Amino acid sequence: MTGRRHRVFVADDHALFRAGVKALLADETDLAVAGEAGTAKETLQRMRSEEWDILLLDISLPDGSGIDLLRQIRPHKPDLPILILSMHPEDQFAVSLLRAGANGYIAKDAAPQQVVLAIRTLLQGRKYISPAVAQILADDIGGDGRPPHEQLSEREFQVFCKLAAGRAVGAIADELFLSNKTVSTYRSRIMEKMNSKSNADLTYYAIKNGLIE
Repeated sequence: MTGRRHRVFVADDHALFRAGVKALLADETDLAVAGEAGTAKETLQRMRSEEWDILLLDISLPDGSGIDLLRQIRPHKPDLPILILSMHPEDQFAVSLLRAGANGYIAKDAAPQQVVLAIRTLLQGRKYISPAVAQILADDIGGDGRPPHEQLSEREFQVFCKLAAGRAVGAIADELFLSNKTVSTYRSRIMEKMNSKSNADLTYYAIKNGLIE
C-alpha cells in the first residue's frame, strides 16, 4: 500500500501496551500510531478537537468504561472507526459493544497480524467480526443459547454494569442524564431478563462471567 499513513489513536492505560501497538504498526507502510491517551477524559477531549482515522479503544480505562466512552464519542465522531481491544474474551462483551457503536472487537491476545487485519478492515468501511463473534451473532439470530446479559439492550447492559459495580440508582441517573424513575424501570427489566432478585445477584453474575473485576 502507498500514500499517507492512516493516523491511529490508541486509548489504553498501559504504556507498555501502547508501545507494543506502536512497534507493531511501525513495520506497516500505511499505518502509524499518531496519538495516544491513558484515560477516558483525555481520549474524549482529543476526540472532540482532533482528527484521527481510527481509534483503538481499551474497554477498561481507569476513569471510565469503554461503553460509556463510546456513547460520548459517537455524537462528535459518528463516522470514526472504533476498534475495541480488550483482555476479556469476545463472548463476554463483543456483541454489547458492537451494539453501542463499536466497529470491531478483538482480544488483546490475538495474533499481531490479526490486529493489523482488523484495523485495515475498519479503515475500508467494514466491521471486523472474528469467527467467534460471528457465531455469537448467528446464535443471536436463532435466539438459542445466548447468555442472559446478551439479551439486554444497549442501554440495559450499560445500566446493568453500573448496578453490578455497586452504583446506586440516583448516581446512575446522574451519570447517564436520566431520571431516577427511568433507571428504576431499566433495573426492573434487567432483573426480569437476568432472572435476578437483587443487585447482589447481578454483581455475582457479572463477576462470575468476567464482566467486572
